[in-house]
Amino acid sequence: MYHTLIIVGNVGRDPEMRYTPSGQSVTSFSVATNRQYTGNNGQPVKETIWFRVTAWGKTGEVCNQYLKKGSKVLIEGRLAPDPNTGGPRVWTKQDGSSGSSFEVTASTVRFLSGREDGSGGPMGADGGGAFIGAPEDDIPF
Repeated sequence: MYHTLIIVGNVGRDPEMRYTPSGQSVTSFSVATNRQYTGNNGQPVKETIWFRVTAWGKTGEVCNQYLKKGSKVLIEGRLAPDPNTGGPRVWTKQDGSSGSSFEVTASTVRFLSGREDGSGGPMGADGGGAFIGAPEDDIPF
């Protein structure tokens, strides 16, 4: 069995890189995806889903170097369930309502923000297939 998840969204916080005891680098950051639609009552509804992304090795190092809060990014990876529940991570927000986020282990990261967006980044660089920077005219939408 195999699954792949593709998300396109905005980085919610600056990436944080750390190292495992064995010396492997791992970078974590959040990505928000947005959806807008009209509800049954005719009112517009805005829906945001948060993903917590983990990128390992060279991919994580490049993400830590070039991504920042607000950068547009495409992540291809797999869902990683919460070890305690087998589903998304669930918590209680400060206002008392419930919140949840989905954990994704990235296999490919594409930077969609251009240099003028302030994200910098090696547009067109390739890190052994794990990282691919997309030139602006290759963005599919």
